[in-house]
Amino acid sequence: MSYRIGYGIDFHQLLEGRAFWLGGIKIPFNKGAVGHSDADVLIHAICDALLGALNLCDIGIHFPNNDAQYKNIDSKILLQKTFELICEKNYSVVNIDSTICLEDPKISKYTNEMRNAIAAILNIAANDISIKATTTEKMGFVGRGEGIVAYASVLLKQDH
Repeated sequence: MSYRIGYGIDFHQLLEGRAFWLGGIKIPFNKGAVGHSDADVLIHAICDALLGALNLCDIGIHFPNNDAQYKNIDSKILLQKTFELICEKNYSVVNIDSTICLEDPKISKYTNEMRNAIAAILNIAANDISIKATTTEKMGFVGRGEGIVAYASVLLKQDH
């Protein structure tokens, strides 16, 4: 059996008055991420990890930010399309480990819902997805509340 590991990272600026989408769910907050799509940094990092595991370039190649068809798109659709690429290569997801860096809002009460949303798309159990959060101790753009960062690593296995 063949296994592949992938790693992804994504950054987005936070601005007041925008919807805050994270892990496929809308979280109540006075700021939201800025991007061509819904700017869901967690899903974008997971997409890049999945693509990277099989050397399929990155999310920007598959879903360019200058293509009108992806303007304001729900990132869960991007995750579904990415998963289809993985399945075409005869791989499936074993598990995901992720970390979100942000000062506010606190997201621990939302992680189960995020895990369920992502698991439903990737055809895995929610228990196979780890979503953690940390602050940057008030340092840098994340610490000032100007942005958000997500990191993800995935393990894929080849299906026979």
